[in-house]
Amino acid sequence: MPMRNALLIPAILMTIGITSFAFAAESASKAPEKNPIAVISTSMGDIRVELFADVAPKTVANFIGLAEGTKPFKDPNTAEEVTRPYYDGLIFHRVIKNFMIQGGDILGTGTGGPGYTFEDEIDGAGLGLNIISAMDASRGQNQWHPWLMIRNQRDFQQRVFMPLLGKMGISTQEQLNARAEEVNQRLRILTLMEAYENMGYRYTAKGSPHKLVRGVLAMANSGPNTNGSQFFINMVDTDWLTGKHTVFGKVIEGMDVVDAIGGVTVDASSKPATPVVIKTIRVDKMASTTK
Repeated sequence: MPMRNALLIPAILMTIGITSFAFAAESASKAPEKNPIAVISTSMGDIRVELFADVAPKTVANFIGLAEGTKPFKDPNTAEEVTRPYYDGLIFHRVIKNFMIQGGDILGTGTGGPGYTFEDEIDGAGLGLNIISAMDASRGQNQWHPWLMIRNQRDFQQRVFMPLLGKMGISTQEQLNARAEEVNQRLRILTLMEAYENMGYRYTAKGSPHKLVRGVLAMANSGPNTNGSQFFINMVDTDWLTGKHTVFGKVIEGMDVVDAIGGVTVDASSKPATPVVIKTIRVDKMASTTK
């Protein structure tokens, strides 16, 4: 239901104090399985990646299907459904030094995709999001956890307060006034997992519990459950992205190639001045791995 009046944050919110919790370790309950190995062959060298089919089966199947030409996608030039190796000849369209390299956009602009989207596969509890307070007491009273990227009151309203009110079914100032104490209590105990779920993210115990560290392969997206074909490889740890992107693989050989791509000259939009081309992506073999 649309808001009839602008909502005001009660003054009591300014007195909240919450203890933050330590980041939980990755889930140790999932047994090692055989995962496929893919080779991303680029114009600057090969990158071999283990694909986490054991914890992100839909994401891995989508990646392999597009790579090998067995999964149909929409051709942006004809708007027709086609079946061919999707990634062959595409570029790394976004490269940010000391951050990540991103590819998989059929348009090469950052806005292209296969013509469909699918859901995330993320184990929020396995990542420890369920025991991390949304408020970071180490930063002082009323300071929200840095992963929420709250810089001002507007960010707080958009990313925490309004999604929580929506979850609670509060849509008017009168309802907020009547339930102010309940809202304050929910804010006091809010975890990062709950905050993200209020934003639309959905988690599953069967999803990927892998953190966004250097060398991982993850799905790029435009929000919850908007995966398609774009992916990125981290050159550094990116904790603030935890719980927002499905990690579905890791580099096992060729990290030097990733770093070399990450160091190329780029334009104002972070696109390499000289195209870095994905020649092919193919599954190489099956290998027994451990987490």
